[in-house]
Amino acid sequence: MQLRIDKFLADMGVGTRSEVKQYIRKKQVQLNGSIVAKPEQKVNPETDQITFQGQKVGYVEMEYFMLYKPQNCVSATTDATHKTVLDYINTKKRKDLFPVGRLDIDTEGLLLITNDGKLAHELLSPKKHVEKTYYAKIQGKVTKEDVAYFQHGLDIGEKDLTKPAMLHVITSDTISEIEVTITEGKYHQVKRMFEAVGKKVVYLKRISMGPLQLDETLQPGEYRELTEEEKAALSPIMYTDKI
Repeated sequence: MQLRIDKFLADMGVGTRSEVKQYIRKKQVQLNGSIVAKPEQKVNPETDQITFQGQKVGYVEMEYFMLYKPQNCVSATTDATHKTVLDYINTKKRKDLFPVGRLDIDTEGLLLITNDGKLAHELLSPKKHVEKTYYAKIQGKVTKEDVAYFQHGLDIGEKDLTKPAMLHVITSDTISEIEVTITEGKYHQVKRMFEAVGKKVVYLKRISMGPLQLDETLQPGEYRELTEEEKAALSPIMYTDKI
């Protein structure tokens, strides 16, 4: 694989393409021990050694992180008001990471952070029917009738009913505890589904997305890289019509 050295350095977060060109003009970039003269210089990330201001710059094509998204941060790459989910990933090498899908500002739980656009598209595509499971606390007693409503599909104010969802009641009381699995990603969907049966979500946490399970050792705001096993488990999503 051959890359322009300015793109290589920009991808690795050294600076913007314009900034990298300035660094090259100032002779701050070296390739295999020699000063780089042109930003269009081609490099092989696997075999060449590139340094910036004397520090070696390694290349990573794809990164995959599991974040336990806390409350009060937004699922975005930038935001003028709130902390973003990317602000928690302080060991990232690439500058083009993004969250796969969104969790509301007051929702916690599993969020995949990557720069793999193809995987993100497949995980979020309605045609794939990727399952997403949430744990929630509900104001009001959740009943067997609610379970049946969720399985049938609910009117949440859109053209069609929601697709069948699997609702599991853990406890039914003034504040009920449930797990619900959906295969869609409509705006505020879980909250709107419970509103449709006259109840209110007071706490919401995503615990799985497709084959990914939220690591129980992570605390809100903590993250880790995906394991090789987790990345392998995601691979079939790329090649099947649904899971």
